[in-house]
Amino acid sequence: MPFTYQEDVNHILPAELKKMMQEGGLFQLIDVRETIEHEEKNIGGELIPLNEIVAGYERIDKDKPVIIYCKVGVRSQIAIQRLQAKYGFKNLYNLKGGITAYLAES
Repeated sequence: MPFTYQEDVNHILPAELKKMMQEGGLFQLIDVRETIEHEEKNIGGELIPLNEIVAGYERIDKDKPVIIYCKVGVRSQIAIQRLQAKYGFKNLYNLKGGITAYLAES
């Protein structure tokens, strides 16, 4: 089943994530970029690269919101599509515009 960038996942705006972080909300933050990208710049997300996300599904919380991000929002959306299709996750949110948009609002 091919996965492409489509509007079939939940999204969260960078400003909404920043508010959740400031308020200490309960959520999990996952970075699906590659290790080198994560080491260069990150916003505190747990690193589970896209090519490991399906195998690493047990590391993903099913009981609270999970915000998944990448550089611009494409890989994170693909990750969500894969997790929803294979494991039925319903609590996943794509960071709209990725870390790029998040940092641009700082």
